[in-house]
Amino acid sequence: MPDNDNLPLFEHNHADEPVFLPGNMLEAARVQKNLSTFITPEGCLLDFDGELVEFLVASGKAVLESSWPCFHTRLYRWRTNETEYGIIGGTVGASFAVLVAEELFALGCKALVTISSAGLIAENLETPMFLLIDKALRDEGTSYHYLPPERFAISSPSLVETVAQKLTEIALPITQGSSWTTDAPFRETSKLISARRDEGIIAVEMEAAALLAMGTALNKPVICFAHITNSMATRDDDFEKGGDDGNEEALKVCATALSALLEKN
Repeated sequence: MPDNDNLPLFEHNHADEPVFLPGNMLEAARVQKNLSTFITPEGCLLDFDGELVEFLVASGKAVLESSWPCFHTRLYRWRTNETEYGIIGGTVGASFAVLVAEELFALGCKALVTISSAGLIAENLETPMFLLIDKALRDEGTSYHYLPPERFAISSPSLVETVAQKLTEIALPITQGSSWTTDAPFRETSKLISARRDEGIIAVEMEAAALLAMGTALNKPVICFAHITNSMATRDDDFEKGGDDGNEEALKVCATALSALLEKN
């Protein structure tokens, strides 16, 4: 068996300053693309599946921001309840999600909410439902670049409490609890799923642990949701989110959380 201390993932000195910074890359992209200076909306949403972005664009509720300088994504402006937010779709996986999150914070984002499709681990719960993630099992690699090794990445208890309280104002199925963040969704075995269930984990997703670790390390407000829609493709109705109504519900959850974070900060 290898010595864990000899694995590259555990060689990081988290007190060292990084050389390659998001602001530097974004400025290079801005110059290369001949774009004007850009400041993000204060509240931003990462929509990993991209379906919320598609829904907003199709319904005329989101407008493409042409000055967003990221090489890899498109940012849209979306307005609800007289407040404008930014939304980016398709940033699936821990490393991609954190890369874009750092870019958003570098350009003025004050609060970040994320939403991922997730598979149900817990028993005796009905899908679809929303999970407010208060901690995430670090079964991915990105979080270890931000924080020393621990089993879980913890969401700020203060932020979770603030958002949970605000969510009581909307009548939607929302549960608070822990998730399992994986880099390899097709390597989830029955034995592992059973062990995670025994640990009290509710769902499995691909981004939360890394984002929560980044938020802690950089002192940035991040809240992660999982939209639990499937049982790892073991049922005929797996992955059903509820069509347009499901999209509206997901956007309502995320907008409520963003509003709570911005009010707090």
